[in-house]
Amino acid sequence: MGFEIFVAVLVVLAVFLLFNTVKIVPQGYEFTVERFGRYTKTIKPGLHVLAPFIDRIGRRMNMMEQVLDIPAQEVITRDNAQVTTDAVAFIQVMDAAAAAYEVHNLTRAISNLSMTNIRTVIGSLDLDEVLSNRDDINERLLRVIDAATQPWGVKVTRVEIKDLEPPADITEAMARQMKAERLKRAEILTAEGEKQSAVLRAEGEKQAAILEAEGRKEAAFRDAEAREREAQAEAEATRMVSEAIAAGDVQAINYFVAQDYVKAFEKLAISPQQKTLILPADMSALVGTIAGVGTLAKEAFENNASRRPAGSVPSTQ
Repeated sequence: MGFEIFVAVLVVLAVFLLFNTVKIVPQGYEFTVERFGRYTKTIKPGLHVLAPFIDRIGRRMNMMEQVLDIPAQEVITRDNAQVTTDAVAFIQVMDAAAAAYEVHNLTRAISNLSMTNIRTVIGSLDLDEVLSNRDDINERLLRVIDAATQPWGVKVTRVEIKDLEPPADITEAMARQMKAERLKRAEILTAEGEKQSAVLRAEGEKQAAILEAEGRKEAAFRDAEAREREAQAEAEATRMVSEAIAAGDVQAINYFVAQDYVKAFEKLAISPQQKTLILPADMSALVGTIAGVGTLAKEAFENNASRRPAGSVPSTQ
């Protein structure tokens, strides 16, 4: 019976020694080792054997990146506007021994340090700057807090302002200001659009006037050319008739008389005061005159054909 008790005591002692001497450190953690209460070393993830009854595990430090919520607080800006702000910090322990023994309650220390610097940074800015320069605020906070936590073996990777809430009256005033600014921009855009429309209309009218003037110019040129050709034809006809008169042809004289006669009768027929169509009494004389003109024209063409050199081709124009 006594031997069995002895064996049981040995087993219990062996288990106790095994539990106190063999330590397994999980991945992402580092443990500090103390000997008689004094820090001696830091053990990494894996299996480790410690001296029994002399060494013991001091602090179990999380070496992974951690998210630390910064409590909300009210901050006074440089222009005496009160805003409520909270933030979040991302931290990572780089030196387990420094984080364990250089500061007491690491997370509380970083939280209070962040709140203090948030008040300092935001208090140095106007409200408009605070609301519009959040990235600059985050950068300044990160630079200051990271420098302050380096002696603690902690690296602050990011600091982000989660929320900035001005008072209700300031929020309402900002909403009215934003609405007025948007209305102003809308009116400016409308005026710019009307201006551009007027300019485009004026340009269109100018181009239309230029094209119309060029059209009138071209039409006048064409009319002048037609009148010139008509005058040339009339001069040629007059020359031919004059030559016929000089040759003693009586029908040539009838040409001029018939021409004036027809023009006078045309004016009489198209007069707006004329309500009754008047025909000349001697209608046969008018017809005879026209026939005489036709005979004269025929003779003129025959004379031109006889004067044309042999072998020449008549013009088709």
